[in-house]
Amino acid sequence: MIITKTPFRMSFFGGGTDFSEFFKEYGGSVLSTTFDKYCYVTVRHLPRFFEYTSEICYSQIERVNFISEVQHPMIREAMRELDIHEIRLTYEADLPKHSGLGTSSSFAVGMLNAFHLIKGQYRDKKALADEAIYLERGLCKEVGGLQDQIASSFGGLNKITFDSTGYRVDPVIVYPIRKRKLNSNLMLFFTGFARFSFDIQVSTRKCLKDKTQDLLEMKSLTEEAEKILVNPERDLNDFGRLLDYSWKLKRSLNKDISTEKIDEIYEKAKKAGALGGKVLGAGGGGFILFYAELDKQAAVRYALNDLLYVPFRFEEQGASVIYYVPETYVPQGEKRVIEDDVWYDDYSNKWEKAEIHH
Repeated sequence: MIITKTPFRMSFFGGGTDFSEFFKEYGGSVLSTTFDKYCYVTVRHLPRFFEYTSEICYSQIERVNFISEVQHPMIREAMRELDIHEIRLTYEADLPKHSGLGTSSSFAVGMLNAFHLIKGQYRDKKALADEAIYLERGLCKEVGGLQDQIASSFGGLNKITFDSTGYRVDPVIVYPIRKRKLNSNLMLFFTGFARFSFDIQVSTRKCLKDKTQDLLEMKSLTEEAEKILVNPERDLNDFGRLLDYSWKLKRSLNKDISTEKIDEIYEKAKKAGALGGKVLGAGGGGFILFYAELDKQAAVRYALNDLLYVPFRFEEQGASVIYYVPETYVPQGEKRVIEDDVWYDDYSNKWEKAEIHH
């Protein structure tokens, strides 16, 4: 049995510049962090006592005999690509899907991690990120940028840069006390309504050519935000003000990124003392993040008392394995030598003595 643990991410600056249509020509840059809310993927081989060969549990339960019968596109394509059979897969998460925190990409990374481990294979963080990108963007044809898979796999506070040759992940080194203060000044709220990022991502991608200058400016804001964080002489509150400027710039990219309800929430928080903020992810709903000094946070929470407040802490680990017990698994129709010098014959379903060749 394998249990993987993969964090969700929040992106501060540069979202949109991680679309390949943009960064292959102009380069891209994103500043993001993972935090202590996770998805958990459990995978084990299913015993052959049932009328089905695989059981897949997420928001619904699928029981199938063939990979082609799996309804969940990402699970189906991953099982097919990695030749995974006879499993029970269970997905659980600390936060809801379609909420702007890269939940689908975290799941992709965690599932791929578990699938490789159950086959006795190890994949490092870059390999997991690359495979998750291929799974979502290549095999499943999901539209979007590339930052989510990388962030959830590597973990930590990073600047991710993109160009025509690929990407690079650079940790943003911040004094520990300053980093804790940044964490303390950030407030996360759930708007109460989810959204399908696919539709917003499609319309955003269509706008990329017309919004090149805006995206170039958003890319430059990533560099400025990093300078604010790493320089202890800079006013940390400038990070919040920069969030405010960046959000106004981002919402101009596509009318679907914000809504009247989101605008109302944002203005309430600003009037209560927040210096800036943004809707996380593609936009349209899900989670909204604000930067507010500690003495303003009670007023912000009061102003947004109809929203769920979600405390969090930054995390550094990225994709991890929290339980690993190898299983003896013999694929259907194969014979394999077992440790006590016997064969197991799947066709006849019986044990028989075998001659050991040294």
